[in-house]
Amino acid sequence: MKATRPFLFTIVAAATLQLSSCSSHINPFLGPAEPALPPASAPTWNALTSLRSDDWFVLLDHGPSAVDWRLRALDSATASIDLQSFLLGDDPVSEELLRRLLLAADRGVRVRMLMDDSFLQKKDPIVHAIDSHPNVEFKVYNPYARRSGGSAMRILLNLGDFSRVDHRMHNKILVVDNRAAIVGGRNLADEYYGHDSKMNFRDLEVLTGGKHVRILSKAFDRYWNDHWAIPAENLPGTGKSKLSLSSYRQSLKPFPGVLKQEAASSRHAAWMIAGRSAVAGYPTLLVDRPPHKNPAKASEAPIQVAHDLRKLVDSADSEIVLISAYLIPTPQLEAAIERAESRGVQVRILTNSLRSNNHTAAHASYRRHLKQLIDHGADLHELRSEGKDRSRHMRGDAGNRSLGLHAKALIIDDDKVFIGSCNLDARSLRINTEMGLVIESKEFNRQLREAMRPDFHRRNAWHVQKQTDGSLLWVGDDHSLKSQPAGSRMQRIEDWIFSLLPIEAEM
Repeated sequence: MKATRPFLFTIVAAATLQLSSCSSHINPFLGPAEPALPPASAPTWNALTSLRSDDWFVLLDHGPSAVDWRLRALDSATASIDLQSFLLGDDPVSEELLRRLLLAADRGVRVRMLMDDSFLQKKDPIVHAIDSHPNVEFKVYNPYARRSGGSAMRILLNLGDFSRVDHRMHNKILVVDNRAAIVGGRNLADEYYGHDSKMNFRDLEVLTGGKHVRILSKAFDRYWNDHWAIPAENLPGTGKSKLSLSSYRQSLKPFPGVLKQEAASSRHAAWMIAGRSAVAGYPTLLVDRPPHKNPAKASEAPIQVAHDLRKLVDSADSEIVLISAYLIPTPQLEAAIERAESRGVQVRILTNSLRSNNHTAAHASYRRHLKQLIDHGADLHELRSEGKDRSRHMRGDAGNRSLGLHAKALIIDDDKVFIGSCNLDARSLRINTEMGLVIESKEFNRQLREAMRPDFHRRNAWHVQKQTDGSLLWVGDDHSLKSQPAGSRMQRIEDWIFSLLPIEAEM
């Protein structure tokens, strides 16, 4: 399952069909607040605390290893699991994650799942089946009122409520026992962990522990208790669900391609190894405020992360490395980048090429900024979908599989790093809610630089250069292109068509 941006369909449909009165509405949920459980006391967590009294971080750079750590974290839970994400797939990885969540609930662990509604189309029966477990609570963020059909049909049916449903929750976090957490850009599907048979993503996350996990837990609570986090039982059409929990569980077969359930001693040993090798650092959580009353109100716009990231860019003294799957800088961010370049800061950028981008419309908007970024001094690189080292991010050999960029990170000078869910585009910086961690640590900065070094090599990324005649050249290690790399002629046509539409503010 490849993520697409449902708002794009909405914009096109709204412009052509003008079905502005065909949607019903949904009311916010005004239930009692429910706090996170206190940090659990269990042998592994107590041993980790004895080993590390500081805040510690492990870079999850490799997709298959990242899903294994996610599964290990779920299997380690003794009291609570809090999971917040944007996308839930229909594939072996997502099903294995859900299977292990339910097994944790069977052990008496309290499981809270908060999912955005963008990609839950046709999944309501599954949502209700999972929610029916006595130890699981499932909430859907800012749900669509009319829920039938696939993504395009559901958007059309809710056009009258576009100003609300256009605002999505893009945050990704997993907190286990209020003792360890995973933060970053990965959704819950095969392609984010290197397991897809056709196309996978290069992505980033961080596994972390220490006292600051309680701050991450409170951030989850703020969304969980927000008025637009709607319990599954309150979704429209709840009574139509026919899928029982037992039937659903029978469909969840163990996936042999990922970490099998470990003996308690093996799990404990893995955590101890991670704790000893983890990097110490000083974390700062960046997180947008969820809307209190109405997501459509400008006064409730999720702009806090955008402001903090601009401050981070303004703090750079020598170098900024921007890594963003979708790069459509707002005027404010573009100005911050230009200020950095004017004071002598080197700016390096890695983003998707047309061929590697799974959102052609987003690429069409990015292309308008290409020459300006280069003119102001940015060193610009675009991912090669057929990069020679792409198997680094996949399970097994790459074969004919392609690669796309989904990571969102900033490297500032030699001592700061941001890893999170926020792309450097208008949708992430103005419309969707986002989150991420700023980690002050020279060693973590060094580790991320080393991890990203091959991605900037011309074996794996096109170096975009401006020629003396003003044209652009995409330079690889083995050949160069005078026009942007594309998967097909049709993709170039789509890119051109989208470039004519006034949709940049929605990208």
